[in-house]
Amino acid sequence: MVGEVVLPSWASDTSEFLQKSQKALESQFVSEHLHEWIDLIFGFKQRGSEAVAAHNVFHPLTYEGGIDCDSIEDPDQKIAMLTQILEFGQTPKQLFSTPHPQRITPKFQSMSRTPSQNTSLNELSPASASEDSSFEDLTEESKKLAWSNMTKLKLVSSHKIHKEAITGIAVTRSGSSVFTTSQDSTLKMFSKESSTLQRSMSFSNMALSSCLMLPEDATVVCSSWDNNVYFYSIAYGRRHDTIMGHDDAISKMCWQENQLYTASWDSTVKVWRCVSADISSNKRSQFELLAEFEHDAGVNTINLNQAGTLLVSGSKEGTVSIWDTTSFVLLHQVPCHSGTIHDVAFSPDSRHVLSAGEDRTLRVVDVQTGMLISTVPAEEQQRCFCWDGNTVLSGSQSGDLLVWDLLAAKVTQKIAGHSGAVTAMWMNEQCSSILTGGEDKQILFWKPQY
Repeated sequence: MVGEVVLPSWASDTSEFLQKSQKALESQFVSEHLHEWIDLIFGFKQRGSEAVAAHNVFHPLTYEGGIDCDSIEDPDQKIAMLTQILEFGQTPKQLFSTPHPQRITPKFQSMSRTPSQNTSLNELSPASASEDSSFEDLTEESKKLAWSNMTKLKLVSSHKIHKEAITGIAVTRSGSSVFTTSQDSTLKMFSKESSTLQRSMSFSNMALSSCLMLPEDATVVCSSWDNNVYFYSIAYGRRHDTIMGHDDAISKMCWQENQLYTASWDSTVKVWRCVSADISSNKRSQFELLAEFEHDAGVNTINLNQAGTLLVSGSKEGTVSIWDTTSFVLLHQVPCHSGTIHDVAFSPDSRHVLSAGEDRTLRVVDVQTGMLISTVPAEEQQRCFCWDGNTVLSGSQSGDLLVWDLLAAKVTQKIAGHSGAVTAMWMNEQCSSILTGGEDKQILFWKPQY
């Protein structure tokens, strides 16, 4: 019988002690640091130089294989060794020789109140001495609120503006003008305020595969199946530059810090730097090729992390590749899907990569270790998505929008949308406005309901 047990000062009785202990063990902090404990007990810090550096060294007899007792012929010596092993205990079997990936944890805690319920700014976000920090906290809270209401998406309007499937969506910072590309080879400019089509441009006889808006809202960049990239000046209403960049169709593009990243079915991702003084002007820009990322198969999609320091690519053979955009070095190459990868994206904290594939799965890769850490099956292909690190909003092959809880590995809401596959998705920085494009040639405007 155990006696002389004294409860700590923070527990009034045994029930409170157990309740608080359980809450602590199930806390987000423990979840975020669980991998460090695994490294010490079962992982790469259990033995060798890493164990010494972590002050995680025990008596030699406690380690598996430290001594072969069956080979000891002297019975007294054998009993002595067994007694010592029983005295010091037994170190668990080493299961991992590389760092264990960190567990996925929710980016934000759920909100029980909204700002309208007499909630002060101090209650909404951590106290901060600077106005900038307070503003950032408030922005994070608005994102959190938007994602917590993603299951209540409301369709605001729908517009059929193309003759074929929509492949890309770009929006001005004000949100007033929407640009879309399509397999009908056109770039369209749509006014959100007047709900009218304002312009229609064609650069090629082949499909346009994606588009993006440059930071000054003066230029739209379009990629094409004709292997070229086209720069369209909004102010002058015409194409002012072209990059003849690849040997096969360009599938996707990204832009960061005056650098353009282009992915192609020719099995490369190319990095271009604009050397012109002002790309938003009507003058032709000069681009120099900085790097070329070689792949074993055609590249179907790419994305950058928020800092622009990492690039992830998804191939037609189902491989996710993670690249360092500073050194242009391949960090990880992970076979994830059996078939084409439709979309890839980093989590906001750049710790994880989510991919959606032709094999009807969502998969999560740990960026630090390059390990596949989660597979979530879907009933059908998910063609595109946005996510906050835990909650995913995806567009499906059938046209529905699905809201996923990755931790629970389940769909929490299915929302009827397009009458064909959802082929493009755009979300603003505040996560309060969403646009989708589909094989039904329509763009749909959505808003979370609070």
